[in-house]
Amino acid sequence: MLEELKKYENLGSPKFFLELFTQLNSSEKPWKDEHVQGYFYNRIIGSSTIFDGCMPLAQSIGAVTVDTEGYISLNPSLIPALFNENFLTNKLLGMLVLSLKNDDVFHEIFCSKNMSFDIIYKSIQIDVSSFRFRHANFRRLLLDFNLLHPHPDKHIKKYVINAKYKKFFDKEILPEIKRRKLGIEELKLLLERNSLYGEEAEKFVLSYERSRLIAHPHLNNVGIISSYDVAAGYDIASYESITSTEIDRFIEVKSFSSSPSFHWSRNEIDVARLRRDKYFLYLVDRNGMQDLNYEPMMIRDPYVNVMNNDEWQKVADSFSISM
Repeated sequence: MLEELKKYENLGSPKFFLELFTQLNSSEKPWKDEHVQGYFYNRIIGSSTIFDGCMPLAQSIGAVTVDTEGYISLNPSLIPALFNENFLTNKLLGMLVLSLKNDDVFHEIFCSKNMSFDIIYKSIQIDVSSFRFRHANFRRLLLDFNLLHPHPDKHIKKYVINAKYKKFFDKEILPEIKRRKLGIEELKLLLERNSLYGEEAEKFVLSYERSRLIAHPHLNNVGIISSYDVAAGYDIASYESITSTEIDRFIEVKSFSSSPSFHWSRNEIDVARLRRDKYFLYLVDRNGMQDLNYEPMMIRDPYVNVMNNDEWQKVADSFSISM
């Protein structure tokens, strides 16, 4: 879809679509494309005077249909949203995202290497450079619809995904982003993370941390971030104590059965080396998680206490080879 739409200058804005759809709904006679062109000729909406891609986008997401004679019909589900621009914006964003779930170009932009999680602002973010020039119209669309907004820190060249749409993003887009991660090693890590054992262990640790920090005034900031930021090198952002004023405990969760063992990626090791005593491995015995008083094995600064500890057997199971 985005590949076909890249040739247009402007894909529309909430104000444009509200006015267009209101006219389509209220007109006594059905409109054709020439009626749309004539109505918006020489108009300025927002800062735009060109609306060449608006109808193609509306057709692509199912907001309108065009019959064999060229007559335009508005999707009936949009009619109740016409009384309010915010309602229409939410409705169109839902239709847009669902239409892009399997779009290859969309997933070139919204892919794991371009996305991360900001632990300071508690937000999913995407690199500005993800949007190349040929998809500038799509970037503008997402900004106009407030799905994206510039990072609060102007020095950080990233866009932030509106927290209002986070649950919808998690449900509709995140699973496909995960599925499309490239590389054998990345796929291996993805399968490990998404396995039942891994997910259960992360949820157990999240519950454990929130119980440990029950009196912290910002307890909701403790959360699993690995779903958004595959390069973070840890799974859970937490606090060292109830007096901590910022995220200062970074937890990588590993699940095991009976005897502690786990895979530790190069990236996770590098992050552990940088974070040192703020980085923890939580080793969760899935045979003990159901016990009411069970606590995971917690290893602070594992770069020293695992990598430089002969009690842990370490085996290299992959090599990076170049010439």
